[in-house]
Amino acid sequence: MKLGYQTNTWGGVVGHPAGVTSIKDLYYLANGSTEEALKEISEAGYKGFEIFDGNLMQYKDKKEEFTSLLKQYSLEFIGVYTGGNFIYPDILKEELAKIEEVAALASELGARHLVIGGGAVRSTGIVESDYKELGDALNQVMVIAEKHNLIPSYHPHLGTTVQAPDQLDKLMPLTDIYLCPDTAHIEAGGGDPVEVVRKYADRIKYIHFKDYQNGEFLPLGEGHQKFDEMIRLLDEAGYDDWITVELDSYDVPKKGAEISRRYLKGFENRK
Repeated sequence: MKLGYQTNTWGGVVGHPAGVTSIKDLYYLANGSTEEALKEISEAGYKGFEIFDGNLMQYKDKKEEFTSLLKQYSLEFIGVYTGGNFIYPDILKEELAKIEEVAALASELGARHLVIGGGAVRSTGIVESDYKELGDALNQVMVIAEKHNLIPSYHPHLGTTVQAPDQLDKLMPLTDIYLCPDTAHIEAGGGDPVEVVRKYADRIKYIHFKDYQNGEFLPLGEGHQKFDEMIRLLDEAGYDDWITVELDSYDVPKKGAEISRRYLKGFENRK
Protein backbone atom coordinates (compact mmCIF):
# COMPACT_ATOMS: atom_id res chain seq x y z
CA MET A 1 0.00 0.00 0.00
CA LYS A 2 1.10 3.56 -0.76
CA LEU A 3 0.18 5.56 2.33
CA GLY A 4 -0.19 9.31 2.55
CA TYR A 5 -1.51 11.93 4.95
CA GLN A 6 -3.34 15.25 4.58
CA THR A 7 -1.57 18.31 5.95
CA ASN A 8 -4.82 19.92 7.16
CA THR A 9 -4.50 18.39 10.64
CA TRP A 10 -1.75 20.93 11.32
CA GLY A 11 -3.71 24.08 12.08
CA GLY A 12 -7.19 22.79 11.37
CA VAL A 13 -9.52 23.61 8.51
CA VAL A 14 -10.30 27.27 7.80
CA GLY A 15 -10.65 29.25 4.59
CA HIS A 16 -8.90 32.17 2.95
CA PRO A 17 -10.64 35.39 4.09
CA ALA A 18 -10.19 37.00 0.67
CA GLY A 19 -12.74 34.52 -0.63
CA VAL A 20 -15.55 36.39 1.11
CA THR A 21 -15.43 39.05 -1.58
CA SER A 22 -13.34 37.43 -4.33
CA ILE A 23 -14.30 34.05 -5.79
CA LYS A 24 -10.91 33.66 -7.45
CA ASP A 25 -9.30 33.67 -3.99
CA LEU A 26 -11.76 31.31 -2.31
CA TYR A 27 -9.35 28.62 -1.10
CA TYR A 28 -9.39 25.97 1.57
CA LEU A 29 -6.66 26.66 4.08
CA ALA A 30 -5.04 24.85 7.00
CA ASN A 31 -3.92 27.48 9.45
CA GLY A 32 -0.62 25.84 10.36
CA SER A 33 2.93 25.30 9.13
CA THR A 34 3.19 23.22 5.97
CA GLU A 35 6.86 22.56 6.66
CA GLU A 36 6.07 21.25 10.14
CA ALA A 37 3.30 19.10 8.69
CA LEU A 38 5.59 17.54 6.07
CA LYS A 39 8.32 16.90 8.61
CA GLU A 40 5.98 15.11 11.00
CA ILE A 41 4.13 13.22 8.27
CA SER A 42 7.49 11.84 7.15
CA GLU A 43 8.56 11.01 10.70
CA ALA A 44 5.27 9.17 11.27
CA GLY A 45 6.14 6.83 8.41
CA TYR A 46 4.08 8.08 5.46
CA LYS A 47 5.52 8.38 1.97
CA GLY A 48 3.27 11.07 0.52
CA PHE A 49 0.94 13.93 1.34
CA GLU A 50 -2.10 15.83 0.12
CA ILE A 51 -2.48 19.57 0.67
CA PHE A 52 -5.24 22.20 0.49
CA ASP A 53 -5.26 24.56 -2.49
CA GLY A 54 -4.73 27.62 -0.28
CA ASN A 55 -1.62 26.15 1.32
CA LEU A 56 -0.28 25.08 -2.06
CA MET A 57 -0.82 28.55 -3.53
CA GLN A 58 1.40 29.98 -0.77
CA TYR A 59 4.24 28.40 -2.77
CA LYS A 60 3.23 29.95 -6.10
CA ASP A 61 6.30 32.17 -6.03
CA LYS A 62 8.39 29.77 -3.91
CA LYS A 63 8.38 26.63 -6.02
CA GLU A 64 11.99 25.74 -5.28
CA GLU A 65 11.27 25.90 -1.56
CA PHE A 66 8.36 23.47 -2.01
CA THR A 67 10.39 20.97 -4.04
CA SER A 68 13.27 21.18 -1.58
CA LEU A 69 10.87 20.23 1.22
CA LEU A 70 9.82 17.13 -0.72
CA LYS A 71 13.43 16.11 -1.11
CA GLN A 72 14.33 16.94 2.48
CA TYR A 73 11.52 14.81 3.92
CA SER A 74 11.49 12.12 1.19
CA LEU A 75 7.82 12.66 0.40
CA GLU A 76 5.78 12.43 -2.78
CA PHE A 77 3.21 15.11 -3.60
CA ILE A 78 0.04 13.05 -3.96
CA GLY A 79 -2.51 15.71 -4.70
CA VAL A 80 -4.32 18.94 -3.92
CA TYR A 81 -7.81 19.48 -2.52
CA THR A 82 -9.92 22.29 -3.97
CA GLY A 83 -13.58 22.98 -4.60
CA GLY A 84 -16.38 25.39 -5.37
CA ASN A 85 -20.07 26.20 -5.13
CA PHE A 86 -20.63 24.93 -8.70
CA ILE A 87 -24.42 25.51 -8.75
CA TYR A 88 -24.42 29.25 -9.44
CA PRO A 89 -23.82 29.94 -13.17
CA ASP A 90 -22.84 33.59 -12.61
CA ILE A 91 -19.71 32.67 -10.64
CA LEU A 92 -18.80 29.33 -12.21
CA LYS A 93 -16.32 30.92 -14.62
CA GLU A 94 -14.41 32.42 -11.68
CA GLU A 95 -14.45 29.11 -9.76
CA LEU A 96 -13.10 27.21 -12.75
CA ALA A 97 -10.39 29.82 -13.32
CA LYS A 98 -9.28 29.35 -9.70
CA ILE A 99 -9.23 25.57 -10.10
CA GLU A 100 -7.26 25.90 -13.35
CA GLU A 101 -4.57 27.94 -11.58
CA VAL A 102 -4.41 25.43 -8.72
CA ALA A 103 -4.26 22.46 -11.09
CA ALA A 104 -1.49 24.03 -13.16
CA LEU A 105 0.67 24.67 -10.10
CA ALA A 106 -0.03 21.24 -8.62
CA SER A 107 0.92 19.55 -11.87
CA GLU A 108 4.10 21.59 -12.23
CA LEU A 109 5.13 20.56 -8.71
CA GLY A 110 4.51 16.87 -9.40
CA ALA A 111 1.02 16.08 -8.05
CA ARG A 112 -0.99 13.11 -9.27
CA HIS A 113 -4.51 13.81 -8.01
CA LEU A 114 -6.95 16.72 -8.07
CA VAL A 115 -9.59 16.28 -5.37
CA ILE A 116 -12.78 18.33 -5.61
CA GLY A 117 -15.23 19.16 -2.85
CA GLY A 118 -18.40 21.13 -3.08
CA GLY A 119 -21.75 21.82 -4.42
CA ALA A 120 -23.25 24.60 -2.32
CA VAL A 121 -26.40 24.18 -0.25
CA ARG A 122 -28.78 27.10 -0.84
CA SER A 123 -30.31 29.02 2.08
CA THR A 124 -33.65 27.61 0.91
CA GLY A 125 -32.29 24.08 0.54
CA ILE A 126 -31.17 21.91 -2.36
CA VAL A 127 -33.26 21.88 -5.55
CA GLU A 128 -33.15 19.00 -8.02
CA SER A 129 -31.50 21.09 -10.73
CA ASP A 130 -28.49 21.57 -8.42
CA TYR A 131 -27.37 18.02 -9.11
CA LYS A 132 -27.24 18.63 -12.86
CA GLU A 133 -25.45 21.96 -12.37
CA LEU A 134 -22.91 20.23 -10.11
CA GLY A 135 -22.45 17.34 -12.54
CA ASP A 136 -21.91 19.69 -15.48
CA ALA A 137 -19.38 21.73 -13.49
CA LEU A 138 -17.48 18.61 -12.44
CA ASN A 139 -17.25 17.54 -16.07
CA GLN A 140 -15.60 20.89 -16.80
CA VAL A 141 -13.22 20.28 -13.88
CA MET A 142 -12.33 16.95 -15.50
CA VAL A 143 -11.24 18.75 -18.65
CA ILE A 144 -9.02 21.06 -16.58
CA ALA A 145 -7.51 18.14 -14.68
CA GLU A 146 -6.80 16.12 -17.78
CA LYS A 147 -5.19 19.16 -19.44
CA HIS A 148 -2.72 19.20 -16.56
CA ASN A 149 -2.28 15.40 -16.37
CA LEU A 150 -4.08 15.08 -13.03
CA ILE A 151 -6.63 12.46 -11.97
CA PRO A 152 -9.86 14.26 -10.95
CA SER A 153 -12.04 12.86 -8.16
CA TYR A 154 -15.13 14.20 -6.41
CA HIS A 155 -15.13 14.13 -2.60
CA PRO A 156 -18.57 13.96 -0.90
CA HIS A 157 -18.59 16.09 2.24
CA LEU A 158 -20.90 17.12 5.04
CA GLY A 159 -22.56 20.45 4.37
CA THR A 160 -22.48 20.14 0.57
CA THR A 161 -24.94 19.08 -2.11
CA VAL A 162 -23.71 15.51 -1.72
CA GLN A 163 -23.45 14.18 1.81
CA ALA A 164 -26.14 11.47 1.94
CA PRO A 165 -26.03 8.21 -0.04
CA ASP A 166 -29.12 9.04 -2.12
CA GLN A 167 -27.51 12.36 -3.06
CA LEU A 168 -24.37 10.58 -4.23
CA ASP A 169 -26.48 8.20 -6.29
CA LYS A 170 -28.21 11.19 -7.93
CA LEU A 171 -24.93 12.87 -8.84
CA MET A 172 -22.80 10.02 -10.12
CA PRO A 173 -24.80 9.31 -13.33
CA LEU A 174 -24.63 13.04 -14.17
CA THR A 175 -20.82 13.26 -14.33
CA ASP A 176 -17.90 11.17 -15.49
CA ILE A 177 -15.60 12.32 -12.71
CA TYR A 178 -14.02 9.71 -10.45
CA LEU A 179 -15.06 9.31 -6.81
CA CYS A 180 -12.80 9.92 -3.81
CA PRO A 181 -14.74 8.51 -0.85
CA ASP A 182 -13.98 9.99 2.56
CA THR A 183 -15.04 7.04 4.65
CA ALA A 184 -16.00 9.02 7.75
CA HIS A 185 -17.89 11.75 5.89
CA ILE A 186 -19.87 9.05 4.11
CA GLU A 187 -20.91 7.48 7.41
CA ALA A 188 -21.60 10.86 9.04
CA GLY A 189 -23.87 11.62 6.07
CA GLY A 190 -25.88 8.46 6.69
CA GLY A 191 -24.12 6.08 4.34
CA ASP A 192 -22.17 2.85 4.67
CA PRO A 193 -18.62 3.37 3.36
CA VAL A 194 -18.19 -0.34 2.67
CA GLU A 195 -21.25 -0.32 0.42
CA VAL A 196 -20.12 2.88 -1.32
CA VAL A 197 -16.71 1.32 -2.06
CA ARG A 198 -18.44 -1.84 -3.30
CA LYS A 199 -20.92 0.05 -5.50
CA TYR A 200 -18.46 2.50 -7.04
CA ALA A 201 -15.23 0.48 -7.00
CA ASP A 202 -14.73 0.95 -10.74
CA ARG A 203 -14.82 4.74 -10.30
CA ILE A 204 -12.48 4.98 -7.33
CA LYS A 205 -8.98 6.12 -8.29
CA TYR A 206 -8.16 7.64 -4.91
CA ILE A 207 -9.53 7.36 -1.37
CA HIS A 208 -9.46 9.08 2.04
CA PHE A 209 -9.51 6.97 5.20
CA LYS A 210 -10.78 8.45 8.44
CA ASP A 211 -12.35 6.63 11.37
CA TYR A 212 -15.67 7.57 12.95
CA GLN A 213 -17.70 6.88 16.07
CA ASN A 214 -20.38 8.69 18.07
CA GLY A 215 -20.31 11.71 15.77
CA GLU A 216 -16.54 12.18 16.03
CA PHE A 217 -13.81 11.92 13.41
CA LEU A 218 -10.96 9.77 14.75
CA PRO A 219 -7.57 8.25 13.86
CA LEU A 220 -7.78 4.84 12.23
CA GLY A 221 -8.56 2.01 14.62
CA GLU A 222 -10.17 4.27 17.23
CA GLY A 223 -13.66 4.10 15.72
CA HIS A 224 -15.72 1.32 14.22
CA GLN A 225 -15.12 1.67 10.48
CA LYS A 226 -14.49 -1.59 8.62
CA PHE A 227 -11.26 -0.76 6.83
CA ASP A 228 -10.42 -4.42 6.38
CA GLU A 229 -13.51 -4.88 4.22
CA MET A 230 -12.84 -1.70 2.26
CA ILE A 231 -9.24 -2.71 1.55
CA ARG A 232 -10.40 -6.16 0.45
CA LEU A 233 -12.88 -4.61 -1.98
CA LEU A 234 -10.27 -2.22 -3.33
CA ASP A 235 -7.84 -5.12 -3.81
CA GLU A 236 -10.50 -7.10 -5.66
CA ALA A 237 -11.12 -4.11 -7.94
CA GLY A 238 -7.40 -3.89 -8.74
CA TYR A 239 -6.89 -0.61 -6.89
CA ASP A 240 -3.24 0.41 -7.10
CA ASP A 241 -2.93 3.96 -5.87
CA TRP A 242 -2.57 6.01 -2.69
CA ILE A 243 -4.59 5.59 0.48
CA THR A 244 -4.51 8.94 2.24
CA VAL A 245 -5.41 9.36 5.90
CA GLU A 246 -7.26 12.63 6.43
CA LEU A 247 -8.13 13.92 9.91
CA ASP A 248 -9.43 17.48 10.05
CA SER A 249 -8.06 18.17 13.51
CA TYR A 250 -6.29 16.42 16.40
CA ASP A 251 -4.84 17.89 19.59
CA VAL A 252 -1.34 16.64 18.75
CA PRO A 253 -1.33 16.19 14.95
CA LYS A 254 1.75 13.97 14.79
CA LYS A 255 0.31 11.63 17.43
CA GLY A 256 -2.88 11.23 15.40
CA ALA A 257 -0.81 10.43 12.32
CA GLU A 258 1.23 7.86 14.24
CA ILE A 259 -1.88 6.12 15.62
CA SER A 260 -3.26 5.66 12.10
CA ARG A 261 0.11 4.55 10.75
CA ARG A 262 0.43 1.82 13.41
CA TYR A 263 -3.07 0.63 12.55
CA LEU A 264 -2.27 0.39 8.82
CA LYS A 265 0.92 -1.54 9.53
CA GLY A 266 -1.23 -4.54 10.36
CA PHE A 267 -2.48 -4.62 6.77
CA GLU A 268 1.04 -4.37 5.39
CA ASN A 269 2.10 -7.31 7.53
CA ARG A 270 -0.74 -9.43 6.12
CA LYS A 271 0.64 -8.88 2.64
